[in-house]
Amino acid sequence: QVQLVESGGGSVQAGGSLRLSCAASSGYRYSTYCMAWFRRAPGKEREGVAVIDSDGSTSYADSVKGRFTISKDNAKNTLYLLMNSLTPEDTATYHCAATTFNWACHLRGEFGYWGQGTQVTVSS
Repeated sequence: QVQLVESGGGSVQAGGSLRLSCAASSGYRYSTYCMAWFRRAPGKEREGVAVIDSDGSTSYADSVKGRFTISKDNAKNTLYLLMNSLTPEDTATYHCAATTFNWACHLRGEFGYWGQGTQVTVSS
């Protein structure tokens, strides 16, 4: 059973930055997993934000491209999301997710493991 725990959320002003972290439980082959960040804003559907596959290839939602960077440290079993130039539209609960299936490794994929989420609030 993979356990994911997010941290790093908070409140910032527009234009600011945050770095989210997602610590994964040890005891599994973290480096072979596809990892992703999703977000859900109040009254909106869940949105795939960024994905990184086992080889380190990444993809981003158009809404965050050029501002957000997804990365992972396999030695630390930790996933990151660096968010720059934040806007109020980025306000949401951010969840990290993991899957072992390559076919699911995309922004609309089905991920089997989820963290509880961390809140990001951006004020204007």
